[in-house]
Amino acid sequence: MRSAELETEVQDALEVQEPFTAAKPFDFAAKEGESGEDQDSAGAKLLRTLRVVPVSPSYFSAKPTFTDDYLSLAALLRKVATLPTIPKAEAPKVAWKTVDQYRIMTNEPVKTQRFHKMLHILRRLNCIHPQLMPQEVVDAMKRYKKPNQPGDVVPKPGVIDELGRAKGVGRRKTSSAVAWLVEGEGEVLVNGQSLTEYFGRLHHRESAVWALKATNRLDKYNLFGLVQGGGLTGQAEAMTLAVAKALLVHEPALKPAVRRAGCITRDPRKVERKKPGHIKARKMPTWVKR
Repeated sequence: MRSAELETEVQDALEVQEPFTAAKPFDFAAKEGESGEDQDSAGAKLLRTLRVVPVSPSYFSAKPTFTDDYLSLAALLRKVATLPTIPKAEAPKVAWKTVDQYRIMTNEPVKTQRFHKMLHILRRLNCIHPQLMPQEVVDAMKRYKKPNQPGDVVPKPGVIDELGRAKGVGRRKTSSAVAWLVEGEGEVLVNGQSLTEYFGRLHHRESAVWALKATNRLDKYNLFGLVQGGGLTGQAEAMTLAVAKALLVHEPALKPAVRRAGCITRDPRKVERKKPGHIKARKMPTWVKR
């Protein structure tokens, strides 16, 4: 079973690798129409005087693929260095290939430090103004991009049903929440109970409706939520994400304000598992000499 998996992995790696061909052999034969002895003497004379200039500047290195890529990108950067640029934060988001993917593609053991130098040039080229980006640069950067880019997957837009409700789903730790938001007077129900009855702590109540409070929409929408799993803290923070998603369905223009309030970012933190021989996740038993 393991050998079959290794064979499939090797086949996949070979498909990703770029074909590498050696240089064409030189023809030192003399001109046509000369006799055999004349051809031999002419070929020997040509060998003594011939000085071949390699096509690749790194021809005499062990394997010139990476060096050629680096030098070509550096030459391209010098060519377009005078074009206007934009800040890195405003540049298009690009998922570059990792060093392992590049090693498989070129079949060359590239050092990580040298690969990062090439990535620095690619990020600088990516900062050229999009309206002035030469096609030559676009074609050169395609080779180093991953097949799947960040903007390829577009989430489905939320819809408002026939009753005027917008649905949002949120999760935190082991808790999950579903929130329905409808225009109203500010009524809030969580699992069929009022907000004060379900969440005893003030902090939990504020967390559940923080997206509405941060945008001054507490008295403009009615909120109905279903929460399950985990504890009250996880349920309240799951409600934060669910309410924020439902609110953006009604008012998409509020996304910058909701993002500044920290309501639409999923918190991936969870309790770390206990390990064998440990008291907790990291805590070890007290060391005793005897």
